[in-house]
Amino acid sequence: MRLRSLLALSDTGLELVTGEDELDRFVRWVVTTDMLDPSRYLSGGELVLTGLQWWTSAADSDVFISALARARVAAVAAGDALYGEPPADLVDACRRHRIPLFRVREEFAFATVAEQINRNLSTGRAADLAAVLDRHRKLVSGGGLDSVLELIHRNLGTACWVVSSTGRVVAGPAKAPPEQTRVACLAAPRLPDVISSDGNRFTLFAVDPDGTSRVADWFMVFESDYKDWPEERRAIIAELAGIVALERVRLDDRQSAEGRLAQELIELIVSDAKPADIVSRLELTGLGLSERYLAVAATADAGGVRPRELRALLREILYDRSPAAGVIDGEAIALVPIGEDGSLEDRIHRAVEALEPGLQGSRLSVGISGGVDGESLRGAVEEARYARRMAAERNQPTSVVRHDELATHMLLLASVPDEVRRMFRVRLLDPLSNYDRDNRADLIHTLETFLQVSGSWTKCAELLHLHVNTLRYRVQRIEELTDRDLSRLEDRVDFFLALALR
Repeated sequence: MRLRSLLALSDTGLELVTGEDELDRFVRWVVTTDMLDPSRYLSGGELVLTGLQWWTSAADSDVFISALARARVAAVAAGDALYGEPPADLVDACRRHRIPLFRVREEFAFATVAEQINRNLSTGRAADLAAVLDRHRKLVSGGGLDSVLELIHRNLGTACWVVSSTGRVVAGPAKAPPEQTRVACLAAPRLPDVISSDGNRFTLFAVDPDGTSRVADWFMVFESDYKDWPEERRAIIAELAGIVALERVRLDDRQSAEGRLAQELIELIVSDAKPADIVSRLELTGLGLSERYLAVAATADAGGVRPRELRALLREILYDRSPAAGVIDGEAIALVPIGEDGSLEDRIHRAVEALEPGLQGSRLSVGISGGVDGESLRGAVEEARYARRMAAERNQPTSVVRHDELATHMLLLASVPDEVRRMFRVRLLDPLSNYDRDNRADLIHTLETFLQVSGSWTKCAELLHLHVNTLRYRVQRIEELTDRDLSRLEDRVDFFLALALR
């Protein structure tokens, strides 16, 4: 532990008198002495507590401090009980020999000061704690993490929290860590990292830095600077991370009966299953037919969050709503009971945007449906999936598209199965795409422009910088290749929808 960290310890009563430039020294142990020359009993790196019983004159201060300097102690702390503030000659001697000097206020007993500091320094205690944590790792099954973090606090004198990527405090003291720590957990280039907030220093560790994406991981936040810890205490972090990882696995419902039922429900909804089968599975999952739901769909691009992590991330964002979540072809889908909360969509939107610092170059796309009852889940899921595809086209780190951003005709198409939509698009547009590729033509773009101007030959020719006769030739070619007539409204509508489905 560095000397500057002593000033942050509670219940020590230490105040710095002189030696500001030497506060990066490390303290190895604490000893108490009132010998005029205790050097034979010192081995270097100690914080020496003294009640000044040896002091009779100014000369004694030089003898005492020069002996400490020869022994290479870290610092000296003088008690106020006998003389009040440290004598001026003691302060001068400390300055000459470059020994930092602290004072210990009278109301603080040396035994208390020594115990508080040695508790933080004790390699024996750290080793014992590592063994306790190792045993606790094997015992943790359903009791949660609070007892483990309380053990950390009691033995190491530092508060510790486990937080999720959304900032939810999973376990730890009632007073939550500063919001700045959550942002830093996501944004820090590397973990562990140390940040300052409100005059305190916090150390941030990832629970699984090598195996889990940053936005899907949990984090450990310590109210101290780990750089001041001895190596034995740092070794405890790996043990604690192991315990936290076990607890997280225990809470993951993918292998539970409820989790498997939720996955099966999502699979039934996106397939051609009968409505009666969906309703039956919905009830087995514990969701009510009469409730109202939102559907949420999410994907991440290659190299980003894995699908199984996306599912866990959706459950984390909606942890208090008990969503039914599953993964279909790399896309995570969740059904969320709306309840009485009219701001659920805004909450999802804010949570997704807040994850952006942790994406580290990848993209997260989310679609949210409108509210439906239990008999309309298939349409809601299709709506959310289409909104998610729109979000992915925006090329932003995080993008959320809600149902109210979708065009009316797209809401109708959302209820049509994927394969039907694909065949509709292929039948109309593939002949044109193939012709463009083989002949370096521009029929697709010509068709889009022609529909945008509602079939106005003059406006379309102007926009394409073509002669009207050239435009008429292209339109004729489109009609020949597709066996459609662009003078008919129904054929124009079909082309419009096919282009929208690309």
